[in-house]
Amino acid sequence: MIIAQQKKKENIVEYLLYLWHVEDLLRACRYDMNNVETCIIAHYQQPDNILQEIRQWYQELIAMARNEGIMEKGHFQFLNQIVTELSDLHKRLLRSPDETVYGSLYYKALPAIVQLRAKAGALPMTSEIETCLTSVYGYFLLKMQRKEISAETTESIKHISALLAFLAARYHESIGVIVSN
Repeated sequence: MIIAQQKKKENIVEYLLYLWHVEDLLRACRYDMNNVETCIIAHYQQPDNILQEIRQWYQELIAMARNEGIMEKGHFQFLNQIVTELSDLHKRLLRSPDETVYGSLYYKALPAIVQLRAKAGALPMTSEIETCLTSVYGYFLLKMQRKEISAETTESIKHISALLAFLAARYHESIGVIVSN
């Protein structure tokens, strides 16, 4: 909860990836609050009132996962909405003649995106941004598992990460404009 709040303020892409990880942790805990308490909450070094807020946050996520039918796979609807917003912003940035930096980052990442979509058999409905997010999350999981990662994959993720970082910055700029109006 604390990390999620901070990431949401600072970098929407990191927020999404963090919450995808939380979804996986909840699945690993079989959505059992006792397991969540032992495996996750017990590691927090926080005052009791903050720990109670963290417990409640996890309980709400568990209830949401049940209500949304994502116990085995899938993502929370609010996260899917953010992915849609990022995908829409991605398309607007690509169409904008003023966004030459974004266009350059995109064309550097495009070969990797195309290759990843072909390998994964991505559905036509899966956006390029969702493909990018999924690839970065997969890379993160491979690193956590200490699996060997090819130089080609590392280079691809570098380009995709640069694209997502720029997109995240533009997203936060656009949110700031919306909030201030």
